[in-house]
Amino acid sequence: MGYLPGAMNAFEWFLTAVYGAAMNWLSELLGVRMLGYPYMQRAYLAAVCIAVIGPLVGTFLVHREMSMIGDTLAHTAFAGVAVGLFLNTTLSLALPPLLTALVVAVVAALLVEVLVEYADAYTDMSLAIVLTGGFALGALLVEVLVEYADAYTDMSLAIVLTGGFALGSVLISATGGDIAVGIDAYLFGTLATVSTASVGLLLAMTGLVTGVVALAYRPLLYVTFDETAARAARIDVPLFNRLLVVLTAFVVVSAIQIMGVILVAAMLVVPVATATGARSFKRSLVFGVLAAEIAVIAGVTLSYVYGLAAGGSVVLAAIVVYVLVLVGRRVRSNAGRAGFGWRQGPGTGISTNSTRSPEPDGGREDE
Repeated sequence: MGYLPGAMNAFEWFLTAVYGAAMNWLSELLGVRMLGYPYMQRAYLAAVCIAVIGPLVGTFLVHREMSMIGDTLAHTAFAGVAVGLFLNTTLSLALPPLLTALVVAVVAALLVEVLVEYADAYTDMSLAIVLTGGFALGALLVEVLVEYADAYTDMSLAIVLTGGFALGSVLISATGGDIAVGIDAYLFGTLATVSTASVGLLLAMTGLVTGVVALAYRPLLYVTFDETAARAARIDVPLFNRLLVVLTAFVVVSAIQIMGVILVAAMLVVPVATATGARSFKRSLVFGVLAAEIAVIAGVTLSYVYGLAAGGSVVLAAIVVYVLVLVGRRVRSNAGRAGFGWRQGPGTGISTNSTRSPEPDGGREDE
């Protein structure tokens, strides 16, 4: 473990001498003072990382109709943050809340896949169970609802959606509210609490998630579009399913400090929706990341200038980008129909159906 302090010192040097110096120069060049503040420099760096890993994982989730897992793990991570703060307060420990959140979120993600694999019930049952935050109690509750209440999807999900927050609120009240101030930052997101250690962790997560997706891209792609064909090709489908949900847990926990638990799942979905209509899966990944980068930079800037919640500002900016792209796509399509020189159809770049799925093989052969 001796290499960890050395790595942290090297990162602090990079953050100050390289990245910080570059941001200071940019601040003077543009006359924008906030770019010279260290905490804003950390916030921008963290936001840029989130904008990379969110769509990178979210694209696979959305095309598999698994986008709700982001909300599930976000609620579970809230309980994990509360556990860390509770233990620190009651036992005088020094556990990083993000560490306990990561552990709980990863366990929850793996539990989802176990339920998927052995219970043959993905979306409603597995996600509803995990959302309780108390896994055993949640499982029992859902089974009772299924067996005796004959109300499986909507009612049971509505009941257990409160579970993750319920566990967190119980832990907060158990300390007499001492951790309430600390947990607000994780609920709604904030720029001021993005520490050097948090940025270092997020950069490491970004490298890890990006590297894993790059290495496992083709099997993940096969599993995303056709699990049956993937099994026939002897791809270990359960392994890559577990890998995807664990990566999702990493993304959710990494984004909590900027986005907040309530809005963290949006970065897995909204930029991906913006990229809908891309002619290939790879292009949808790239466009999703670009849309997310625009949203986080705009959102963090607005949050500082107007004193708004960071997470809400980023999500609203992402939705604005989505709406603008949607309107632009519609205007372009209508102009093509009106005969303004744009042809529709294959190879023109104008989709006849803006919501169609991208080509699973990566698009055209000449790409």
